[in-house]
Amino acid sequence: MHVLYSGQVQGVGFRYTARTVAQGFEVTGLVRNLLDGRVELLAEGERAELEAFRAAIRESGLGSLIRQESVSWSEAQGGFRGFEIAR
Repeated sequence: MHVLYSGQVQGVGFRYTARTVAQGFEVTGLVRNLLDGRVELLAEGERAELEAFRAAIRESGLGSLIRQESVSWSEAQGGFRGFEIAR
């Protein structure tokens, strides 16, 4: 799952909250700030688990900060270990 978040998503603890939320799910991946002000999230796991993870991010208090959420899906590459904040 590849998600691009826009809105008030940088400088508000978005990446740290996403990483904390990820600990409650069977997902791996990363979250990082982009230079254009968006936040990018890449995650791998079962589709139902990924959908629940994405919903939990919105419900964690971040939902009001998200103006737009662009989601795309592709086959997992298996390149992640754990869930981390990328720089």
